[in-house]
Amino acid sequence: MNQEQGETSAGLGLVEPMSNVPTVRLKPNKLGVIAVAFFSIAAAAPMAAVVGASPVLFSASGPGTPVIYTIAALLVALFSVGYLRMSHHITNAGGFVAYIAKGLGNKWATAGAGIAILTYLSLQIGLWSQFGVFAQQLVESLTGIGIPVYVWIVVVLALTAGLTMRGVDASLKVLGVLILGEALVVAALVFSLIAQKGLGIFTFEGFTASNVFGPGLGISMLFAFACFTSFEATVVFAEEAKNPRRTIPRAAYLVIAFVGVFYTLSTWAISGSIGIDHIQQEASDNPAGMIFDLANASAGPWLSVAMQILVVTSFIAMLLGLSNMFSRYLFALGRAGALPARLSSVSKTGAPSFAGLVNALVVLIVISAFLLTGADPIGIVFSWFVALGTAGFITILLLTSVAIVAFFARNGIRDNLWVTVIAPSLSVLAFIVIGYLTLDNYDALLGGAGGVARWLLLGIPIFLAAGLVRGTQKPSIDYAAEIL
Repeated sequence: MNQEQGETSAGLGLVEPMSNVPTVRLKPNKLGVIAVAFFSIAAAAPMAAVVGASPVLFSASGPGTPVIYTIAALLVALFSVGYLRMSHHITNAGGFVAYIAKGLGNKWATAGAGIAILTYLSLQIGLWSQFGVFAQQLVESLTGIGIPVYVWIVVVLALTAGLTMRGVDASLKVLGVLILGEALVVAALVFSLIAQKGLGIFTFEGFTASNVFGPGLGISMLFAFACFTSFEATVVFAEEAKNPRRTIPRAAYLVIAFVGVFYTLSTWAISGSIGIDHIQQEASDNPAGMIFDLANASAGPWLSVAMQILVVTSFIAMLLGLSNMFSRYLFALGRAGALPARLSSVSKTGAPSFAGLVNALVVLIVISAFLLTGADPIGIVFSWFVALGTAGFITILLLTSVAIVAFFARNGIRDNLWVTVIAPSLSVLAFIVIGYLTLDNYDALLGGAGGVARWLLLGIPIFLAAGLVRGTQKPSIDYAAEIL
């Protein structure tokens, strides 16, 4: 046990297991700043978010939507202040769980692991279901061939699982092409709007308190915040990064800046082009086709069709990024002893191959259980599971924020009060507020489903309790090993 770990444990009154240096690890020194950022940006699915999420924000907050995205980015940046400073003490694929272990001990870390498993499986299940619908609709509209939603999910899920199991090199090549395509098409939309209507579309007139902080703030914040759920990927890939103490903070801030600016500028241009007095009504009347219709009117059918295609490929990039990230999560939990050790096996390329296979199989089993029994892929599978995943993500962010405050306090690290005290404490308060907004607006996250779907929220305390029990029954679980 190193001195720093011992101090943390003693301060919390916990008995930590002796740190055993693992015999297996992911392949080091493979990923630079851009590569790490690619996985996180891909999982954020910027193209799909602009087309799918922004109409929801517009219908709730109207022309105040760009400011909502900026606020969400700033809240993630606030969390990152202490989070990335603490990353100097953690370099493995354990993500938030490794942070909770450092700050609150292994029992609470295993509880956090339970929530993380529920969160990322739920997000993948819901998003795969939505992808299947989009893919089916796109191909049928272009070719007239109606391939069932379930077939699309099975085939592409198998492809992403194969890429994940092969290693980061294979995934990076695919992600690079897809992300570049997304960025170029959205840039083409923005430039075509500027060419058509001038720089006057970037007006500040809609950024009023009534638009930003009106009745729609709660649901807008949740949907905007959901666009940042891939942020943890930056730290999950730390073990494979080159010089992780420098690479990970740079990649994290690059992701926050890119995603925040991407959403803010694109929604600002869209709002100004349609008109700040009309955007809210337009988004309410035509949420599915608003962006495509705008692309068609500004640049012609080619841009609309390109965007429809890239929305589908954006989902593939997002799900590939999530698959790679969560496979590393399972790998780290298996190596720590929280899950079966077999999950910590790696391929010849240093990839968490078995964890990638298990992740794909679990997602497929759950989706099959719903879709093959007639559940609506959007109204039930997507809505229920993405809502649950968003609530779980906010819960683990709150738990991690508390752990960061505890870590700096227990170890007496006070060299920079903003970094070690003020920002982490404000982050705790911020996520308490967002947690309240989640519960208060949960029916809206569910798309109005309510009823039985709300009971899925019980999964969060159940998985947390299961993790606490697991951590109590198995004191040999060790998240603290440094992988340098």
